[in-house]
Amino acid sequence: MAVPKKKTSKSRRNMRRAHHALTAESHAECPNCGELKRPHHVCLACGYYDGREVVKTAAA
Repeated sequence: MAVPKKKTSKSRRNMRRAHHALTAESHAECPNCGELKRPHHVCLACGYYDGREVVKTAAA
């Protein structure tokens, strides 16, 4: 059975996990109303997606 010969140091352990960090969400400007929205998602402010209204909003 394989057993580590030496203890893995905190530095080496943390270097291995260097790419585990979360990335920030990307946002794009809605072409209809100008609000920030997630790419490929319906705009929560105006309800538009791909140039047409998909969801009715309270403001409309």
